[in-house]
Amino acid sequence: MSDQQPPPRWGPPPVAPHGVYAQPRAREVTASYRRWAVVLTWAVGVAAALMAFALVMSVVFLVWADRDTRDAAYGYLALVLWVGIAAGTPVLIAGAVSVRKMRRRVRQQDRTGNAPS
Repeated sequence: MSDQQPPPRWGPPPVAPHGVYAQPRAREVTASYRRWAVVLTWAVGVAAALMAFALVMSVVFLVWADRDTRDAAYGYLALVLWVGIAAGTPVLIAGAVSVRKMRRRVRQQDRTGNAPS
């Protein structure tokens, strides 16, 4: 049995040689992380384009519904699109924030000169 004690689970932060607290080291950005950053960037872009298209189509549906009383169902379809846009906006914002953080981390890793694995 070894005389060495396992490191404590909870303790003080790591200390640099001069007694100053050391910054935690960031994990390396892998090729898979970079690929997912690009995929999610495109996904957010496509979702934003679909929401813009839904907004334009809702206005078109309202114009059609206003033109003739027999086409009143288009007004309800415009309302359904608005509900979809309202529900999708927080998801789009959350995805955009995540993508921004991922892209920033990839750019920062590129600036330091570390090669991806």
